[in-house]
Amino acid sequence: MKVLKFMTVAAMLATFFAVVVMVSAASRTAAYDQFDAGTGSGRQFDGAATYKSKCVACHGQKAEKKFDASLPDQQLVDIVMKGKKPEKPPNMPAYGEKGVTPDQAKALVEHMKQLKSAP
Repeated sequence: MKVLKFMTVAAMLATFFAVVVMVSAASRTAAYDQFDAGTGSGRQFDGAATYKSKCVACHGQKAEKKFDASLPDQQLVDIVMKGKKPEKPPNMPAYGEKGVTPDQAKALVEHMKQLKSAP
């Protein structure tokens, strides 16, 4: 009788733990896939803050890496929206799929150009 009770409790705990792990993993994946462009709840899009949180790791503090400011703005916006696979990784993700609008992409491009041209 005690063994049956112990096994029931153990099975319930194992099930609970499995559910917690699955829900936790799903929420992390969903949060990673979402791009918080800073426009929810009446917030304005902040290109500088978005650049600092999402772009600086690959492009550098002054947009000095993997950013060709001489390209036409529309081509740069398209790269932000659709992504780009260079000859060697890392690849530029397609942020249009993550909720970035063309206007937000344009604001990011403008911010990167300002960074790159700053002394």
